[in-house]
Amino acid sequence: MYFVKERAHGKINVGLDVLRKREDGYHEVKMVMQTVGIYDGIDITRSPGEREITIETNLKYLPTGEGNLAYRAANMLMEEFGINEKVHIKMKKMIPVAAGMAGGSADCAAVFRGVNKLFNLGLSLQDLKERGVKLGADVPYCIEEGTALCEGIGEKLTTLPPMPDCRIILVKPHINISTKYVYENLRANELTYHPDIDGMVCAIKNNDLYGVTDRMGNVLETVTETEYGIITELKDKLKKMGAVNAIMSGSGSTVFGIYDDNDKAMEAYKYMKESGLGRQVYITEPYNKQ
Repeated sequence: MYFVKERAHGKINVGLDVLRKREDGYHEVKMVMQTVGIYDGIDITRSPGEREITIETNLKYLPTGEGNLAYRAANMLMEEFGINEKVHIKMKKMIPVAAGMAGGSADCAAVFRGVNKLFNLGLSLQDLKERGVKLGADVPYCIEEGTALCEGIGEKLTTLPPMPDCRIILVKPHINISTKYVYENLRANELTYHPDIDGMVCAIKNNDLYGVTDRMGNVLETVTETEYGIITELKDKLKKMGAVNAIMSGSGSTVFGIYDDNDKAMEAYKYMKESGLGRQVYITEPYNKQ
């Protein structure tokens, strides 16, 4: 095998709670993650020659060396297994960048899976997740995909049944938000509101869409909505256009709305596309492999 294709799916945080800031500087989280149908295309090719990793992407501003998690994933496995060949990674980016959808982590996960197949390394998903967490807290989840409860710093995963059927509108506004900035300015130990993540998990197990949407919440909005009014504006617009509920994903800046009606979702999608409020606007649905 000299070529593999992988899909790196983006994610949303249907619920995101931060329990506390730990002494090591990390934040203890409890969140429900859901893979969505938007994905980056990842093509990986191997060829003879001295070990070299090259990355080609449709976004010229993205790093193509050590600054790219996909590069680091390939390099980690190639070093560990003594692979002395050339690897070329071609990335077609569709997931919004710096948007709270784990695009970089998803690409990293796809490269872990792809290199594992390309060189017949025989690593299980668990093996890959144990390596992936060294590169980022979201990487193990992005390797597994689907619907999951994520705890710890995000690396402790409990697989859940698929999220109830719905349509999802994603809007990435004309701003980028630094995850580092959001967590540095979050007063984690002073939060008075915590979304009902346990109740959301029960609702997912009962295939109860409204039980999920009633509990949607993201404590990181306490930072972003103060700093960026567009987050509140997008949430309000999506709800006005028929979303059962709408929140920000991750540390932002993507805002998403959950729709229980396809016609309403299509109308909202067209409106948001034409409004100019978003740099990128997508209509999609939950993605689960099972």
